[in-house]
Amino acid sequence: MQFKKIAFFIISTTLIFTGCGSKEEKKTEIVKEIVKKEQTKFNLTSTDLQTITLEKTDKGMIFKGLEGKIVLLNFFATWCPPCRAEIPHLNNLKEKYKEKFEVVALDMGGKDGNLTTKEKLNDFINEYKINYIVTNSEENFKVAEVMGGVKIIPTLFLINQTGTIVQKYVGIVPEEMMESDIKKALGK
Repeated sequence: MQFKKIAFFIISTTLIFTGCGSKEEKKTEIVKEIVKKEQTKFNLTSTDLQTITLEKTDKGMIFKGLEGKIVLLNFFATWCPPCRAEIPHLNNLKEKYKEKFEVVALDMGGKDGNLTTKEKLNDFINEYKINYIVTNSEENFKVAEVMGGVKIIPTLFLINQTGTIVQKYVGIVPEEMMESDIKKALGK
């Protein structure tokens, strides 16, 4: 009789804790599905207070105001050493292809999950002499989720003039590789 009580207690406890964990996972998945299905337009605020409007499509992303340009969508953080190391490469590519190419960088905030302060981000931009668009808003996190859940930074997406994602880079990438892909996207 004692064995039955102990076995019942262990099985009941296991089922209760297992059920709670799976419900939380299901909630998270439901929230992700809602974001993926419902929100397809995003308004990002750049550090110079411009609004960048993105629209997620089946093939990639359309950038309002940047039509006809190849866009490198860059998910980064100011505290990330590889993100800082790639800035000179992005500056060079932006300068070299300025009429046909744009970098849109989305700051993913601090290690604590909060947005980077405007002052800190502006100091960072000045220190690294960033010559491309940098955004800092809650929408950045939603765009990261819609792009497949950016888990590693830097993560970059090269998007051609029609809004199709032609390349995804995870981690630091040599400038020559990105330039080769930009040339391909330009038809060169």
